[in-house]
Amino acid sequence: MSEALVATEVPEASASGASGARQFWRRLRAQRAAMVAASVVALLVLVALAAPLLTALEGQDPTTYHPSLVDSARGGVPIGSFGGIGADHWLGVEPQTGRDLFARLVYGARVSLGVALTATAVQVLLGVVVGVAAALGNRWVDQLLSRITDIIVAMPLMIMALALLAIVPSSFPRPVLVALIIGFVAWGTIGKIARAQTLTLKELDYVAAARLSGWGTVRIARRELLPGLAAPVITYAALMVPANISIEASLSFLGVGVKPPTPSWGQMLSSADVWYQAAPQYLLLPAAALFITVLALTVLGDGVRTALDPRAASRLRIGTGRKQESKAGQEGSA
Repeated sequence: MSEALVATEVPEASASGASGARQFWRRLRAQRAAMVAASVVALLVLVALAAPLLTALEGQDPTTYHPSLVDSARGGVPIGSFGGIGADHWLGVEPQTGRDLFARLVYGARVSLGVALTATAVQVLLGVVVGVAAALGNRWVDQLLSRITDIIVAMPLMIMALALLAIVPSSFPRPVLVALIIGFVAWGTIGKIARAQTLTLKELDYVAAARLSGWGTVRIARRELLPGLAAPVITYAALMVPANISIEASLSFLGVGVKPPTPSWGQMLSSADVWYQAAPQYLLLPAAALFITVLALTVLGDGVRTALDPRAASRLRIGTGRKQESKAGQEGSA
């Protein structure tokens, strides 16, 4: 009898999961702004992954100096129109050094996106583990982990990151270090979200039934609680990625993030502040790349949040008009 019940319940559960995934994609595809943002993000990721191929097609690399392409008599201003743009240098060259801007820009995408995604993964891992452990532990464990989470949330991220980056030896790979520091210092909010959601989920009937059947705490967390945490965690993680890109750029701009010759958009902005009149493209290109990336990821994160929770209205209201809103209201009333 029990085998028959299991045989009938498993397909229903898998069908329910498949149906939920289809509904999520349908809601996400219905948001034009989110789909445009997803296309932009996919293009940025493709550019970052294909950076060696793209620079090989151009015939340049991000670290080679070209002193013959800058005018030393004018302080290192690129020779030629629009910062030295030409067939050999598609976006011109860097002032003083003559390094290729296109190569540094596409390799900088690797660093910025890689640091942001790695930091987000660390934040999600630490936050979920600590939040679930606090919610499932006894009163003393919950109090201890909750106070640690409160301390992490109260820490000033930039000040802590600046202090830690200043004391770590320069031999440690800088992009990895920046990602780990951001992840270890900024997981508190997602830890609070995971704890609150777990406290709600563990009071539900199916979790109580699993506990009465003899399942251990780890098995209950893995099989029953983590699937319920997926929606809020994915939603918040999607919004953390653009924030982490901004943090990495800020740290590199302050001179304590990614170090030369490794290219980074924030580092390019840091060294471009004195060239905005003589070579404006040196400032505008990384600034535009940062703006487009953060905007696209923010819009995509908002779209994911709305698709996972259709009851919540989009905060940005991009790509929605009065006709769409009235149509959604008619469908809801029907």
